[in-house]
Amino acid sequence: MNAGYAVWAFAAGALIPVMAAISGTLARSTGNPVLAVVVLFVVGLIASAAVLLATGTQGIATLPTLPPWLFTGGLIIAFYGLSVAVLTPRFGVGNTILFIVAAQIVTSTAIDHFGLFGAAVKPVNLVRLTGLAVLVVGVAITQLAAKSPTAAQ
Repeated sequence: MNAGYAVWAFAAGALIPVMAAISGTLARSTGNPVLAVVVLFVVGLIASAAVLLATGTQGIATLPTLPPWLFTGGLIIAFYGLSVAVLTPRFGVGNTILFIVAAQIVTSTAIDHFGLFGAAVKPVNLVRLTGLAVLVVGVAITQLAAKSPTAAQ
């Protein structure tokens, strides 16, 4: 495993709950979660465009030749952004991210197992299934602990 990539991925993951909290606060402050998501995407577009210009624009000419389904990631991230903006103030940062991460792990396991969307096939094995079971149990324990009268102690 590449340690640099692991640190980068960890940092990206650590910023997800920060983004969720900021997005929820922006949605609550404006009274409009859709506006909050648009603002976040405009800022993200500007930042991404700056990185693209700084690192080179190779690949742009191939965009018109690609299959349309490759662009659905934009719709998915818009759904994600809106979901976080709406859910975080109502459901809490922890709960929102907990269910998002659980869904990401289960879905990524299915994508790997079947090699969906061009991913390399990585069959599910007993160790991965055990990890998924631990995750599901962890989500359940976290939710039960949050509802427990002794959880505040």
